[in-house]
Amino acid sequence: MTSQRDLLDELRLDRHARPDPRPLWPWVSGALVLLAAVTAFWWLRGETPLPVRTATAVAVPAGGNRGGSVLDATGYITARRMATVSAKITGKVEEVLIEEGQYVEEGQVLARLEVTDAQAQRALAASQLAAARTQVAQVRAQLDLAEKTLARTHELAARGLVPQQQLDQAQSERDALRAALSAAQRQVDVARDALAVSEIGVDNTVVRAPFAGVVTAKAAQPGEIVSPVSAGGGFTRTGICTIVDMDSLEIQVDVNESFIGRVSPGQPVEAVLNAYPDWRIPAEVIAIIPTADRSRATVRVRIALKIRDPRIVPDMGVRVSFLEVVDEAPGETTPPSGVLVPAEAVVRRDGRDVVFVVQDGRARRVPVQVGERRGGHTRIASGLAIGGRVVLSPPDTLADGSPVDPS
Repeated sequence: MTSQRDLLDELRLDRHARPDPRPLWPWVSGALVLLAAVTAFWWLRGETPLPVRTATAVAVPAGGNRGGSVLDATGYITARRMATVSAKITGKVEEVLIEEGQYVEEGQVLARLEVTDAQAQRALAASQLAAARTQVAQVRAQLDLAEKTLARTHELAARGLVPQQQLDQAQSERDALRAALSAAQRQVDVARDALAVSEIGVDNTVVRAPFAGVVTAKAAQPGEIVSPVSAGGGFTRTGICTIVDMDSLEIQVDVNESFIGRVSPGQPVEAVLNAYPDWRIPAEVIAIIPTADRSRATVRVRIALKIRDPRIVPDMGVRVSFLEVVDEAPGETTPPSGVLVPAEAVVRRDGRDVVFVVQDGRARRVPVQVGERRGGHTRIASGLAIGGRVVLSPPDTLADGSPVDPS
């Protein structure tokens, strides 16, 4: 009995006994694989480019040193090349393909007018051309018959079988058909020209950009009537849009005629936009308009901007300072060295003056030797070449080799 009971006790399950611990290595291996996959994903994805503003390094102007201001004035940014684009014909707008702020190329389609009438006129001209060609074929067939009749009559008249009157009549009919054929051919030419004119009428329903630029105003909408001339009443548009060539921007100021003697063509100018009072833009006088405003006693002066920037837009207010040109002493012919960059492009890193240059989508830190400051710009004596694209106000987080998105 004891042995049987012992056997039964050995077969009984112990409900309070703990199960054997499972191995942890499969979980650890899975976590390591997942971490490696996430790391590889972020490494392949790359860093997010940092949006930055940039400017181009320009050459130091030659031809004398700039002195202080000899005259201050106010004016506006204007565009020398600006056009209100309209259709050449009167018609109803079918579609407008542009919006304000959009850049368009020369010849790009801006809008289309309703083309039904122009197409009908073209179809009529094509039918008239076909009819004129048919008339030519008919007259030519009659002329061939008249030529043969004249030849037979002439032969019979030579043998004395028909009177001279019949021969004269056959010749007259031949000549009349020759004239009719010439007139029919002229009608073909007229019909062909009419078809060409109707083709131009169809093309005139398409409005294209006269030059490359930016759309600053959209004046027409689908369904409106547009015309190249004002029809009166206020219900007819005279333009589709306004395009401005941003490369033609300049400054125009009105200078009191009492001080116009202080201004000369080619004189250096420092311009400050009212919207950006800390940004000094290098410029120079283009020309003095040779006429005065009698009512205001002013003379208009045109000033060229030496830099192009999307922040400069037409009709902005601007203050300008006409700078004195100090000629170099005789014998001093040393050309200016280095380049000019906006002062905000130069920063101190690790105790040195550096700029960040954009190359292949990344910012490269370049140590530079800084010269004098002039009108919001800093002269870089060495370390930077003309045309280099520098980052403006680089943040402290920007490091050498960081990806950037220049604007």
